[in-house]
Amino acid sequence: MFIKDNLHKIKNDIPKNVQLIAVSKTKPISDILEAYNAGHRAFGENKIQEMVKKYEELPKDIEWHMIGHLQRNKVKYMAHFVHLIHGVDSFKTLKEINKQALKHNRIIDCLLQLKIAKEDTKFGLSITDVNNIITSEEFASLNNINIKGLMGMASFTEDKSIIRTEFKMLNLIFTKLKKHHSSNFNLSILSMGMSGDYKIAIEAGSNMIRVGSLIFGKRNYT
Repeated sequence: MFIKDNLHKIKNDIPKNVQLIAVSKTKPISDILEAYNAGHRAFGENKIQEMVKKYEELPKDIEWHMIGHLQRNKVKYMAHFVHLIHGVDSFKTLKEINKQALKHNRIIDCLLQLKIAKEDTKFGLSITDVNNIITSEEFASLNNINIKGLMGMASFTEDKSIIRTEFKMLNLIFTKLKKHHSSNFNLSILSMGMSGDYKIAIEAGSNMIRVGSLIFGKRNYT
């Protein structure tokens, strides 16, 4: 029952406007069902193959969030059911999502991932990249995607001041971009914060957090 208790503890600890995505990657069906039976419905996975398998085996009212780095050639496997794609970090990927969504007569909600960390390992767009995308004629023609917000990951560091600065920077960008509206660009979600830094992220304006180990315990990658 520790999963249920962990979920309730976090939900009671965060503001009502903040959505909790339970990161279930590498976790068995039984763990997800425990969270599901506790009333939770939004789960995050970082590998499409694993997410597809879980989608097929679990209740269909679950919202599946793709939170990992996205390979274009795998979009087709989740296009019929994915609820929200968090890590769109290129225009080519966005066009592929639109193409696959069209095949299923869907509009797929997406977040643009911005690079806010100093580390080279983090994926993401620059603010210049985003402006170039959303002001282009080609972007305006993508009728089967909807950009609902931004996502960012802070540096992996113990220095909370660095993390705080990076999150605040993303919130500033989010606030500026919210002024831009189009049929496929309507920002309302600012996704930042994970198990180790979600409290700092919420203080900096996040309204969606991705929490795994604090709910399910440490992951076993073997």
